[in-house]
Amino acid sequence: MDHEVFGSKDVVKAAIWMALTGGREEEKALQKELAGTGIRTSAVDYGGEFISSVTRIIERAVVSAKREGVIAESHAEEGAVAGAAREALSQVMQKAIGLNVGGKIAVARSGEHVGVAVFFGLGLLHLNDVAIGIGHRVV
Repeated sequence: MDHEVFGSKDVVKAAIWMALTGGREEEKALQKELAGTGIRTSAVDYGGEFISSVTRIIERAVVSAKREGVIAESHAEEGAVAGAAREALSQVMQKAIGLNVGGKIAVARSGEHVGVAVFFGLGLLHLNDVAIGIGHRVV
């Protein structure tokens, strides 16, 4: 079955949708729906103190993308996901430094476009804020 190849805007939008899913069932349903259009996706939950979690968050994005077949096990494709994840994290860094974060990181791909979205809940006691960051790379 031939699928349309989507551009960067559509791929990043799909990553944002995946990052905003509430639970595993909702995530899998959206993943299946997007796969039907030709956009492959993966998502993974994470949490912890922001600064000490950055490396783990990036690693989890790469591992989940490989596990779900979004990217191949190649230096270029792993690097594209890691770079886009780093970009997404840098967009929320100002709000997150010194706080605990919890949320989801999602990867989406169509053709050469790879998009990554992070959705954070930023916490200090019961005073929570939210942030979202996005990144894009071409493989």
